[in-house]
Amino acid sequence: MIQFQHVSKSYGKTPILKDLNFTIPDGQFVILIGPSGCGKTTTMKMINRLLEPDSGTILIDGQDIHNQDKVELRRHIGYVIQQIGLFPNMTVAQNICVVPKLLKYDKSRCDQIVQEMLQLVGMEQYADKYPSELSGGQQQRIGVLRALAASPPIVLMDEPFSALDPMTRESLQDEVKSIQQKLNKTIVFVSHDMGEALKLADVIIFMESGQVVQMASPEEMLEHPANDLVRNFLGKHAPDVPAPSTVEHFMRTNVVSVRKDRGVLECAERMARSSVDSLLVTDEHERYVGTISIGDIRHWGRELTSIEPLVRQSARTARVGDEAKESFDYLLDSGANYVVVLNADDTIAGIVTKTSVARSVAENLWGEAK
Repeated sequence: MIQFQHVSKSYGKTPILKDLNFTIPDGQFVILIGPSGCGKTTTMKMINRLLEPDSGTILIDGQDIHNQDKVELRRHIGYVIQQIGLFPNMTVAQNICVVPKLLKYDKSRCDQIVQEMLQLVGMEQYADKYPSELSGGQQQRIGVLRALAASPPIVLMDEPFSALDPMTRESLQDEVKSIQQKLNKTIVFVSHDMGEALKLADVIIFMESGQVVQMASPEEMLEHPANDLVRNFLGKHAPDVPAPSTVEHFMRTNVVSVRKDRGVLECAERMARSSVDSLLVTDEHERYVGTISIGDIRHWGRELTSIEPLVRQSARTARVGDEAKESFDYLLDSGANYVVVLNADDTIAGIVTKTSVARSVAENLWGEAK
């Protein structure tokens, strides 16, 4: 358990932290977030005494960290930063075992730690590689593993993924959350990204001007933001932001369509390649005329040279600009797979599927539930 009791900090005459009071229970994933200069990184760096408060007390498991040796304290607190900081002249295995070696672990135990850590992220084959041989995402994974290697109860993370591309970042977020839950670590994580905070945190601590504005679970913060600044940070995640309501916001545009004069065998092949059981059919001017199914091809296709006689107009259609709710209700009530969305000139804009319904519910649950 980490406790801040009346902690304050100033640089010269400028106050950075003002009388912080909060408690972080064991095993929680806590994210410090807020605008630039709000004091979130300063707060985190006080936990491992990279910075010292001017007044107040910080306790870990009931012990005042000011009375502990800094070096010994830091050996029991993992630390991950944006710049990664792997030692370039050391292998992956050697980087992971920096702290265990400082703690005098023997070679067999270090080897075991390396294997266990690398297995967590599926990188067992990288033990003898050097940092220069790894991608940015792989290097950051090793940085996380190094922080966990000596099994510290607390891990500090200072915007560790902000320099990575979105796909790598998403993957690492998932891995870190999974590792935290498996190992039951207390993680204190600084972020400027509210989406990241909502995804990872058990508790979000929102700071402004060196003070805690709100400390709450993601659900509670979404439901009851403390002020307009928190609400603005929540942005599209906030429940009172109007949700997109027309079909074009939820449709898929990468649909498979064919002209009505195409051959039966060709269309069957297209369905097989695209893993679908029906195709949208258009005329020579790209206007929608109906659908064709693999069932009809199987029953009637051998007698025909083109698919035109098999085209059905049974699929539900909607127009760009129509309310999505009508299409959603139809999909849920009828059991149909999709609704075809048409432009004003009858060309195909896309399809709305049951997946669209699920996504809408997930994104806009609060707005519809009230």
